[in-house]
Amino acid sequence: MAATALNEENLSFLKTVLPFWEKLTPAQKRTVTDSALPRVYYRGESMHRGSEHCAGLLLVKSGQLRVYIISESGKEITLYRLFDNDICIFSASCMMKNINFDIYVETEQETQVLQIPTVVYNQLNQTNIAVSDFTSQLMASRFSDVMWVMEQVLFTSFDKRLALFLLEQSAIDGSDRLTITHEAIAKHMGSAREVVTRMLKYFQSEGMVTLSRGEITLKDRKKLEKLK
Repeated sequence: MAATALNEENLSFLKTVLPFWEKLTPAQKRTVTDSALPRVYYRGESMHRGSEHCAGLLLVKSGQLRVYIISESGKEITLYRLFDNDICIFSASCMMKNINFDIYVETEQETQVLQIPTVVYNQLNQTNIAVSDFTSQLMASRFSDVMWVMEQVLFTSFDKRLALFLLEQSAIDGSDRLTITHEAIAKHMGSAREVVTRMLKYFQSEGMVTLSRGEITLKDRKKLEKLK
């Protein structure tokens, strides 16, 4: 992980990405700009590790993050991903008393962020109504994402979930050729690698995908879309 000083480019990004910026007092603006840290996280690096580490509010300048939880059995499941100009609120979850489950955040690509320390953001959240409103709206949006994932896990068949994942991954990568392992897919979906492999082989037998080492190529998107 590397850190650099806050420059004009980062300052401009900070003002653009925070929707409540103009509602801050001059003193609050100074506090944010003085405390915000530009950081670079490399691919596969952990940015937030549950209750043992509270990274603060993360403003994603560029890159791709994965937000996930780990079950009691040790299985991971992706809740949502974050991209350029997104804001990670769960990375400041230690300031939220009603969050009693551990959230993890890791990079899927090299990622540049501006990091506002939890203590600073918590103070803003408690003293500025615009910040408080933004926090509530963002939390509601993220919990909606989480509930959608839980509904998929509980009520949607695995073949449909896998088809949806492959199509979403294709949209993220901008390609029908996905460089991803069965183990990585299993982590995203909260499943076992063997289950993913078995279903992918079925998809291949139906002509929907072709499989090779470390790669999956989508061959019949229409069939996959019918499964969604």
